[in-house]
Amino acid sequence: MQIPEDLRYSTDHEWIRVEDGRARIGITDYAQDALGDVVFVDLPEIGSAVEVAASISEVESTKSVSDIYAPVSGTISEVNADLGDAPERLNEDPYGEGWICVIDLADPSELDQLLSAADYRGLVEG
Repeated sequence: MQIPEDLRYSTDHEWIRVEDGRARIGITDYAQDALGDVVFVDLPEIGSAVEVAASISEVESTKSVSDIYAPVSGTISEVNADLGDAPERLNEDPYGEGWICVIDLADPSELDQLLSAADYRGLVEG
Protein backbone atom coordinates (compact mmCIF):
# COMPACT_ATOMS: atom_id res chain seq x y z
CA MET A 1 0.00 0.00 0.00
CA GLN A 2 1.37 3.38 -1.04
CA ILE A 3 1.27 6.31 1.40
CA PRO A 4 3.34 9.15 -0.11
CA GLU A 5 5.22 11.19 2.48
CA ASP A 6 4.59 14.55 0.77
CA LEU A 7 0.79 14.45 1.16
CA ARG A 8 -1.65 15.11 3.99
CA TYR A 9 -4.55 12.75 4.72
CA SER A 10 -8.06 12.80 6.15
CA THR A 11 -9.49 10.14 8.42
CA ASP A 12 -12.04 9.56 5.61
CA HIS A 13 -9.19 8.34 3.34
CA GLU A 14 -8.77 11.37 1.10
CA TRP A 15 -5.33 12.76 0.29
CA ILE A 16 -4.45 16.38 -0.29
CA ARG A 17 -1.49 17.96 -2.08
CA VAL A 18 -1.13 21.72 -1.55
CA GLU A 19 0.23 23.75 -4.48
CA ASP A 20 0.23 27.57 -4.29
CA GLY A 21 -2.82 27.88 -2.02
CA ARG A 22 -4.73 25.24 -3.95
CA ALA A 23 -5.43 21.72 -2.73
CA ARG A 24 -5.52 18.79 -5.15
CA ILE A 25 -7.77 16.05 -3.70
CA GLY A 26 -8.07 12.33 -4.33
CA ILE A 27 -8.68 9.06 -2.55
CA THR A 28 -5.90 7.01 -1.01
CA ASP A 29 -4.51 3.71 -2.21
CA TYR A 30 -6.15 2.13 0.85
CA ALA A 31 -9.55 3.59 -0.12
CA GLN A 32 -9.39 2.55 -3.77
CA ASP A 33 -8.41 -0.98 -2.73
CA ALA A 34 -11.32 -1.18 -0.27
CA LEU A 35 -13.75 0.10 -2.92
CA GLY A 36 -12.79 -2.42 -5.58
CA ASP A 37 -13.13 -1.64 -9.28
CA VAL A 38 -14.35 1.96 -9.72
CA VAL A 39 -16.96 2.25 -12.48
CA PHE A 40 -18.25 5.85 -12.06
CA VAL A 41 -17.17 9.12 -10.43
CA ASP A 42 -19.68 11.92 -9.79
CA LEU A 43 -17.49 15.03 -9.94
CA PRO A 44 -18.21 18.23 -8.01
CA GLU A 45 -19.26 21.38 -9.85
CA ILE A 46 -16.59 23.98 -10.62
CA GLY A 47 -17.27 27.17 -8.68
CA SER A 48 -19.18 25.48 -5.88
CA ALA A 49 -18.25 26.35 -2.30
CA VAL A 50 -17.42 23.43 -0.04
CA GLU A 51 -17.06 23.10 3.71
CA VAL A 52 -14.63 20.79 5.45
CA ALA A 53 -16.12 17.30 5.98
CA ALA A 54 -18.99 17.92 3.50
CA SER A 55 -19.61 15.42 0.71
CA ILE A 56 -18.17 16.74 -2.57
CA SER A 57 -18.31 13.68 -4.80
CA GLU A 58 -19.47 10.10 -5.07
CA VAL A 59 -17.49 7.13 -6.30
CA GLU A 60 -19.34 4.06 -7.50
CA SER A 61 -17.56 0.74 -7.57
CA THR A 62 -18.58 -2.83 -8.23
CA LYS A 63 -19.02 -3.17 -4.43
CA SER A 64 -20.71 0.06 -3.32
CA VAL A 65 -21.24 3.81 -3.66
CA SER A 66 -19.07 5.95 -1.38
CA ASP A 67 -19.08 9.65 -0.60
CA ILE A 68 -15.88 11.65 -0.97
CA TYR A 69 -15.54 14.35 1.68
CA ALA A 70 -13.79 17.70 1.47
CA PRO A 71 -10.70 17.63 3.68
CA VAL A 72 -10.64 21.47 3.56
CA SER A 73 -13.05 24.35 2.94
CA GLY A 74 -12.94 26.48 -0.18
CA THR A 75 -14.12 26.68 -3.76
CA ILE A 76 -13.88 23.95 -6.39
CA SER A 77 -11.62 25.41 -9.08
CA GLU A 78 -10.86 22.34 -11.18
CA VAL A 79 -12.16 18.80 -11.70
CA ASN A 80 -10.56 15.80 -13.36
CA ALA A 81 -12.98 15.46 -16.28
CA ASP A 82 -10.95 12.51 -17.60
CA LEU A 83 -12.51 10.38 -14.86
CA GLY A 84 -15.80 10.56 -16.75
CA ASP A 85 -14.40 8.32 -19.47
CA ALA A 86 -11.80 6.53 -17.35
CA PRO A 87 -13.01 6.14 -13.74
CA GLU A 88 -10.60 3.22 -13.34
CA ARG A 89 -7.79 5.78 -12.99
CA LEU A 90 -8.79 6.01 -9.32
CA ASN A 91 -7.69 2.37 -8.99
CA GLU A 92 -4.70 2.49 -11.32
CA ASP A 93 -3.07 5.76 -10.21
CA PRO A 94 -4.77 7.16 -7.09
CA TYR A 95 -2.01 9.70 -6.35
CA GLY A 96 -1.43 10.79 -9.96
CA GLU A 97 -3.94 10.69 -12.83
CA GLY A 98 -6.67 9.58 -10.42
CA TRP A 99 -7.06 12.94 -8.63
CA ILE A 100 -10.67 14.15 -8.28
CA CYS A 101 -10.67 17.94 -7.89
CA VAL A 102 -8.78 21.06 -6.85
CA ILE A 103 -10.06 23.30 -4.06
CA ASP A 104 -8.92 26.91 -3.64
CA LEU A 105 -8.32 27.06 0.11
CA ALA A 106 -10.56 29.31 2.19
CA ASP A 107 -8.67 28.69 5.45
CA PRO A 108 -5.13 27.28 5.16
CA SER A 109 -5.07 26.63 8.93
CA GLU A 110 -7.45 23.68 8.30
CA LEU A 111 -4.43 21.84 6.87
CA ASP A 112 -3.15 21.53 10.45
CA GLN A 113 -6.06 19.20 11.25
CA LEU A 114 -5.03 16.65 8.60
CA LEU A 115 -2.86 13.59 9.16
CA SER A 116 0.78 13.20 8.20
CA ALA A 117 1.78 10.11 6.21
CA ALA A 118 3.01 8.46 9.43
CA ASP A 119 -0.25 9.22 11.24
CA TYR A 120 -2.33 7.94 8.31
CA ARG A 121 -0.23 4.77 8.15
CA GLY A 122 -1.00 4.24 11.84
CA LEU A 123 -4.71 4.69 11.15
CA VAL A 124 -4.93 2.11 8.36
CA GLU A 125 -2.40 -0.39 9.68
CA GLY A 126 -3.29 -0.08 13.36
